[in-house]
Amino acid sequence: MATQRVIFTKEMKRDYTILLPNMLPMHFRLLAKMLQARGYRAELLETSDHEIIECGLKYVHNDTCYPALLIIGQFINALQSGKYDVNKTALLLTQTGGGCRASNYIALLRKALQKAGLSQVPVISLNISGLEKNPGFKLTLSLGKEMLYAVYFGDLLMSLVNQCRPYEITKGSTQALADKWVARLCDELGGGKKVKYDFIKQRYADILRDFELNLPRTAEKKVRVGIVGEIFVKFSPLGNNDLESFLVGEGAETVMAGLLDFLMYSVNTAVVDTRLYGMKKGKGRLMRWAYDYLHKKQLDFIALYKEHSHFIPPSDFESTRAAIKGYISEGVQMGEGWLLTAEMLELIESGVKNVVCTQPFGCLPNHIVGKGMMKIIREHHPGVNLVAIDYDAGASRINQENRLKLMLANANLQLQEEKKEEDTLLTV
Repeated sequence: MATQRVIFTKEMKRDYTILLPNMLPMHFRLLAKMLQARGYRAELLETSDHEIIECGLKYVHNDTCYPALLIIGQFINALQSGKYDVNKTALLLTQTGGGCRASNYIALLRKALQKAGLSQVPVISLNISGLEKNPGFKLTLSLGKEMLYAVYFGDLLMSLVNQCRPYEITKGSTQALADKWVARLCDELGGGKKVKYDFIKQRYADILRDFELNLPRTAEKKVRVGIVGEIFVKFSPLGNNDLESFLVGEGAETVMAGLLDFLMYSVNTAVVDTRLYGMKKGKGRLMRWAYDYLHKKQLDFIALYKEHSHFIPPSDFESTRAAIKGYISEGVQMGEGWLLTAEMLELIESGVKNVVCTQPFGCLPNHIVGKGMMKIIREHHPGVNLVAIDYDAGASRINQENRLKLMLANANLQLQEEKKEEDTLLTV
């Protein structure tokens, strides 16, 4: 029996609660606030218990994409919790429109809702491809700009937390400072007033200075571990068994490219399609403009890092694109496509020799551009420490952590050798 789509109407906007899945906690808290400022009753789901996986397994086939299982499980778990009126609740989910199975999450979610007896719950597709439209929810240009602000600040705070948390003198002080800024930004950006870009840059600088000057840290040297992979499993603590906290607890510093890089990759896809295949030239020109717009913002933020702090700024996306030369084509676009390979190479070339590639067990495209590219990367970069970790409902967390501990043991041995060499040079 085919599932019937429930339209999210203008009348629903007034009194329906819209639930958002949680991929990036700081980013999505800001995103929820932006939607609230537009009159939507948006709420971010922050649940993370094992019941979510069990709920996903109950309503989604276990051979499907693991992120889909988690997202759908989190949604249905929330609807069945009794906390929400299921007749006045809607669900919001992004939809890329690409060749990845993620484009089918919406259909999978509706099928799962029907199976759970919740087919009356509207599912809103957040996309820029015109795949689905709802009278009660419109992604306007101004809302899109405001959502980008959440990405800008979320990426900044994520980067600063990663660079500070392993070295904080007072345990928990880094996240406390980040949470303070998230709360302040929610108030300032979610007040319904028009925000100018100059204000964004000013707050960006304020945050950098606050972390630089007011967060006491040690000067010790620790192993740096890059994290790449499928976007949900890479970023979501629910999807990767809280990988970042585990690595920090084992004495490492984590390094990750932000969400802006993935957005620029997604926009660049249409530009590449036009260049390689002559497809949709009008869309290609529009996406070229969008790419240049996002790239200019990224260069602004890199300059702010250098002007107001000693923190390591994000990489220029143009250098990320250039990293794949001789390895893989920009025409490889399924899943995270060439970006996954590029992020590994970019990390290695910036001095991060230890990289974890996080992948859903059944994600064939990302196995090809992730695990499948490791042999040639090792050949060109001897001594790099690459490990691919599969995440799935049936995967053993102990096995995952043991493999990570082995990687860290090797990385710490290399670090000790480097310190000995440095000490020898100093005494000569």
